[in-house]
Amino acid sequence: VHEGQYHLGPVDFAETEWHNACAPGDGYREELTEATGLGQEYLAGVSSELMDGGNICDACLQVTTGTGRSLVVRIVTYGVSNTPGDIDVSPSVYEALNTEEYPRSMSWQLANCPDTGPIYFEFQTEANPWWTSLWVRNPRVPIERVEVQSTNHAEFFELRREFDGTLNDDSGFGEGAFTLRLTGVNGVVLEETLGGFAAGELVTASIQFE
Repeated sequence: VHEGQYHLGPVDFAETEWHNACAPGDGYREELTEATGLGQEYLAGVSSELMDGGNICDACLQVTTGTGRSLVVRIVTYGVSNTPGDIDVSPSVYEALNTEEYPRSMSWQLANCPDTGPIYFEFQTEANPWWTSLWVRNPRVPIERVEVQSTNHAEFFELRREFDGTLNDDSGFGEGAFTLRLTGVNGVVLEETLGGFAAGELVTASIQFE
């Protein structure tokens, strides 16, 4: 559990002041905003010290204020410059939590997300068989690791996480079908087999954590 204060970021899909660091350069895809924002643009940013190298991009937080209000929000960015436990929040989160108290004390911890549909695989626009990179979007449980079994990897190979939350295979998946294996922080393992991918493709998965 982390403690600090919440601040009106703003953090929003319009990126009115700064870029959401867990998204591509042009922001979150419109097709993903309702699921990512938990239906209400419930978004937050955490400090760089606690971002864990991008590992908690797209994870959810349970935020509980000192006045007793509580809300689940999605991490879409990082870089808070105050104390490490502070979070920045979107206007809708601020409105839901704020009772004009000061300081705006709260605690937060990683939590399961509400059910907002399936997982999505979003491939980077430069992804190809020789360098493959993707985001795992809308997981209900924070992801511990992602592995691939493919033409280039006879055994499951762990993908490298980048600071923007992407999962990368610097040698590429190779041509043809591949299987992605997702392990949640709760130890649950899911697998999805796809026939291939295209650069910039958004794939709706058939899997989701309970």
